[in-house]
Amino acid sequence: MASETTAPPPPASLKRIVAASLIGTTIEWYDFFLYGSAAALVFNTLFFPDSDPLVGTLLSFLTYAVGFAARPLGALVFGHYGDRLGRKKLLVLSLLLMGGATFAIGLLPTHATIGTAAPVLLTVLRLVQGFALGGEWGGAVLLVSEHGDARRRGFWASWPQTGAPAGQLLATGVLSLLTALLSDAAFGSWGWRIPFLLSGVLVIVGLWIRLSVDESPVFKQALAQAEARKAARSGDAEKLPLVAVLRHHWRDVLVAMGARMAENISYYVITAFILVYATTSAGVSKQVALNAVLIASAVHFAVIPAWGALSDRIGRRPVYLVGAVGVGLWMFPFFSLIDTGGFGNLIIAVTVGLVLHGAMYAPQAAFFSEMFATRMRYSGASIGAQFASVAAGAPAPLIATALLSDYGSSTPIALYVVAASLLTVVAVAAAKETRHRDLSDVTPAAGPDRATAPAADARTP
Repeated sequence: MASETTAPPPPASLKRIVAASLIGTTIEWYDFFLYGSAAALVFNTLFFPDSDPLVGTLLSFLTYAVGFAARPLGALVFGHYGDRLGRKKLLVLSLLLMGGATFAIGLLPTHATIGTAAPVLLTVLRLVQGFALGGEWGGAVLLVSEHGDARRRGFWASWPQTGAPAGQLLATGVLSLLTALLSDAAFGSWGWRIPFLLSGVLVIVGLWIRLSVDESPVFKQALAQAEARKAARSGDAEKLPLVAVLRHHWRDVLVAMGARMAENISYYVITAFILVYATTSAGVSKQVALNAVLIASAVHFAVIPAWGALSDRIGRRPVYLVGAVGVGLWMFPFFSLIDTGGFGNLIIAVTVGLVLHGAMYAPQAAFFSEMFATRMRYSGASIGAQFASVAAGAPAPLIATALLSDYGSSTPIALYVVAASLLTVVAVAAAKETRHRDLSDVTPAAGPDRATAPAADARTP
């Protein structure tokens, strides 16, 4: 089913679409990661002041994990309407929800002011953040994947993925600047609010850019075909996207979930838990730990498009497997370098970890997009990605902190990441290569098992 939509769009148009997705995902991840960093640094004392410091950190990370619990619900709701109404409308809504919740956290009274209501309100706003992010990722990567040049889809689709390190870079940079300029008392009293309130300005910029792009041509073609089929069947209703995903793509959903285990767990151990481990076990200051993550995030941002381009040349699976195996092997040197307490070693530990993580994260956008049919692609990619986050990223800082508390050693934490890497290797090894798939060929009418060549040869199991 060849289509004109497979032709590359004008370079200027594609760059504008990539910029809109990148800026939007950067703001969304800034908001999400800002909470994670604040949970490690100040939320334990501001919202759980009666607890032991490490217990307070655990409770703080528990509210952090709640955001992940809401992401599958966001994936279901945004995926459903994104497959029915289009990618663009839902991306605007996700940005408004995320930015509004983050801005509200900056205005939130602490435990000292309103007592137990403070952590309750914090948890509710974290749920809104998670719900919004659950819908953001799928729409952002699909908007680029479905607009982009099929021959360089891995490269172009990896750019929205750089929103994660860009958001981490922005969040960590703002926190690092504030902790350097303010005393601990000033930062704990009011300084921590500034990065959350800045989200309001960032959302206005993101909306202005995101509203300027057009809907995906692949989606518009698929929608027109669906309407034509509906008319030919005298108004028979089209199956719900979720039902279609579970019927035609359940194996792809499982592959996507397995593929995310090492990617998600390793990322939050490397970027969030390190702020706890380095400051409590290695005797490193908050400022030094934040600066190491800041430098490593800049490198992470730079290598993601390179890994995406490599996946266009040798395939999604080989690049993904390099990252999964590499991050598992790196965990023991990672903690050994941190234990030295040296700033240079800390930078090496985090940077190498994030470079290896990028080998999984970069091809992920194109890989997941290519697994699913157009009219169920938002639902399928979002469900596979976000349901895995509940079992992977959500409890990762909690589990790592609990293991450190129980054993007083980094070895169980390293083994935890190694186990996740093994799960990802199995999932990706079970998949088939997808990089030659023409997204416009994969439609609900044909079904994923009957897609025309060359898509059928690249079909995942």
